Amino acid sequence: MDSVQELFQQITNMRWSDCLDIIIVAYLLYRLFPLIRTTGTNRVAKAILTIIFLAWVTKILELYTLSFIFDQFLRVGLIALVVLFQPELRRMLDHLGNVKLKKLFGGEKPSQEMAPVISQTVMACEVMSRKRVGALIVFARENRLDEYFKTGTKIDGQVSEQLIRNIFFPMAALHDGAMIIRDGRIAAAGCVLPLSDSDRLSADLGTRHRAGVGMSEASDAVVVIVSEETGTISVAVGGMLKRHLAAQTLERLLCNELCPEETQKSDNLVVRLKQKLQKKGKEDEE
Repeated sequence: MDSVQELFQQITNMRWSDCLDIIIVAYLLYRLFPLIRTTGTNRVAKAILTIIFLAWVTKILELYTLSFIFDQFLRVGLIALVVLFQPELRRMLDHLGNVKLKKLFGGEKPSQEMAPVISQTVMACEVMSRKRVGALIVFARENRLDEYFKTGTKIDGQVSEQLIRNIFFPMAALHDGAMIIRDGRIAAAGCVLPLSDSDRLSADLGTRHRAGVGMSEASDAVVVIVSEETGTISVAVGGMLKRHLAAQTLERLLCNELCPEETQKSDNLVVRLKQKLQKKGKEDEE
């Protein structure tokens, strides 16, 4: 009861600057968490929360030896986390460094319409799937992927079916690497991506699919994979792989991931059109 009264007293004694401080910090955290929500950062967060929880439990149960060990670990925990999770922390810092300031404050607008980019990509993937040409296409979102961009060859070209097919032509110099599409343009090709070590992936999947899943684990990118052996089209998002996609399904999935607002508007328009047609049909029947 005393603690509740003390809390209420502190709230009543708050100044306007304290309220402003809390609002700004809450907004920054709200905008920041989605930007660093990747598999690596999730592992770091789970490790920290697990250690804090175990330290709290050992104190409640009066397990003095374990409590002492956890207390000592928490004192040097920052150094230990840097050593244990160095790759994940490096990717997280790179991610934050690549986030645009306008995006952090919600003021960035798409630099280019994504509909033609998606359309050209789907047409290229459909042809490559039919001809059994392997492809690995990465769509960068909030994470700018500068770390992987530097491993390839800069292109900065307009997205077109012909250019995509030429890059992944089996005799082309850049066909083995990944293509990165950023801001509606082909930014680079021949890029090297991290391989996933997930045991959930099927054993028959090759390096191209593991690289696509690994890229989706390390960032918020959307990765399209065309199998050279079977011609099947797959998409990796958030560490999850969706396989055996038809061209229409691929286009729909890319629209949902890369321009969800436009997709929602389109869906609402279709729904309203159907409702009007149904209403008109009922009126004609009456």
